[in-house]
Amino acid sequence: MAEPRQTPDRTDPERPETPGTPETPEPPESRGTPGTPGTGTEGAPGPADPAGRARRTVEAALTDLAEGTDARWESPAPGRYVVTLPGTRKLSTTCSLVVGEHSLSVNAFVIRRPDENHAEVHRWLLERNTRLYGVAYALDGLGDVYLAGRLPLASVTAEEIDRVLGTVLEQADGAFNTLLEKGFAGAIRREHAWRTARGESTRNLEAFAHLTRPPAETAGPDAGPGASD
Repeated sequence: MAEPRQTPDRTDPERPETPGTPETPEPPESRGTPGTPGTGTEGAPGPADPAGRARRTVEAALTDLAEGTDARWESPAPGRYVVTLPGTRKLSTTCSLVVGEHSLSVNAFVIRRPDENHAEVHRWLLERNTRLYGVAYALDGLGDVYLAGRLPLASVTAEEIDRVLGTVLEQADGAFNTLLEKGFAGAIRREHAWRTARGESTRNLEAFAHLTRPPAETAGPDAGPGASD
């Protein structure tokens, strides 16, 4: 992707992202001429400035999103946007949108490099890709998992942005527990054992009870040698 990659936290599946600075105004040359014919909006960029038009569309869509939900967004530089989407399984998903000369790029961190079962995790991601819209799962050089995609500027509308961000949230947040179970089962068991030994809460590990439950609890009442005697 066009934006520089941040150094991951190798101790946590959810690597924190650094937010950009609040809304940076666009330079005057990207704003267009007031009353440009055919734009339908006074002061909007003309047809010869598709990037400027896309920036305004993105900003309007993100403003509407923030007003109607708990999502937040910032613009660290003209044409660059950082969107924070609150989740239910992950605390939040951070998505980067960058308006380029010909396309809008989308990039969202999902989870750090799995500790185990890499082939199974990668197969699951590839099979999932066939059903996604606008973005696809991808790996960086460290093996961390992202969602990435590009839209031509002509396709950038408020509806498309909403649809793509919805896909990002569904695949980053909705799939989070599945990816943890497939790629971090050992770490989950160790964390559960560590907390249990110290009498600490394991409430946020309840979704993985089937991984941490002792074998005797998972077996049926008639299980074991001599059960039918």
